[in-house]
Amino acid sequence: MTTVDSLRYPIGPMPRTTDPLTPAARAALLNVFEQTPGTIRGLVSSLTDEQLDTPYRPGGWTIRQLVHHIPDSHLNAYIRMKLAVTEDRPTVKTYEEQLWAELPESRTAPVAMSLLLLDGLHQRWVAFLRGLSADQFRRTFTHAEWGEVTIDDALAMYAWHCRHHTAHIRNGLGK
Repeated sequence: MTTVDSLRYPIGPMPRTTDPLTPAARAALLNVFEQTPGTIRGLVSSLTDEQLDTPYRPGGWTIRQLVHHIPDSHLNAYIRMKLAVTEDRPTVKTYEEQLWAELPESRTAPVAMSLLLLDGLHQRWVAFLRGLSADQFRRTFTHAEWGEVTIDDALAMYAWHCRHHTAHIRNGLGK
């Protein structure tokens, strides 16, 4: 992996799985979901605006943009999973995350609002996922770029997403 790739993907590429997860594997991934809001809050709550507006890597988003991006992305994922449970193989909408990150509130708003959103969203998301049966974790949605995605697969992808951006923030802070 090149230096640029290691800065972009500090924990490696996003995993994909077609195999059902075990209950233990699901529990470990849900633990990541539970811990992420507090971890991110701990990393950024005492930062100055100057620190928040520092890119995590050359040419990358600022730490502020990352903090706002995470709940944007996770809201989309939460909705996609709920659609998969309540509809028959729905086709989900994608969004232009790079453009969302350039919107004024993503570039300049206080991170406290996104930290609050992330806290509530992850509490709700974990409660939703813990209530699913093994069969429901095999339900799918269709994504334009990823193809057919099971809820198990999405769970693994978004636990990776939590760790991925947490690593970006740590890298940006030199931790």
